Amino acid sequence: MPRLMGVDIPGRKRVGYALRYIHGIGPKRANDVVEQCKLDPAKKADDLTPDEIRHIVSFIQDTYRVEGDLRREVSQNIRRLISIGSYRGLRHKRGLPVRGQRTRTNARTRKGAKRTVGAVRDKSARAAMKAKA
Repeated sequence: MPRLMGVDIPGRKRVGYALRYIHGIGPKRANDVVEQCKLDPAKKADDLTPDEIRHIVSFIQDTYRVEGDLRREVSQNIRRLISIGSYRGLRHKRGLPVRGQRTRTNARTRKGAKRTVGAVRDKSARAAMKAKA
């Protein structure tokens, strides 16, 4: 398992697929890195020489913002939206979908598990509620 940019990439996969394990590198960028570094696309990540690994790391650092820097930038952008009081910032703050999705149904990923609000009709559930109080 070679280590690039502080991430262990899977050694048994081809280089183009293994590079995608780095935050900020997707399919297009991974193929661009393989092409720019003049690597064999069929080569496995375990078969990379230390010189090739150094070349890949230096190319990625010079060209793209990845891993910690990218995560920091994204979180700063979100904090900025919240601090200026924009609509998107408000949605982030409340944990609701940000990009215009419906929330009457669905949106469970952002909203979390369902919480029943209102009257509890089942007697056993009502008894459990009284026991908690």
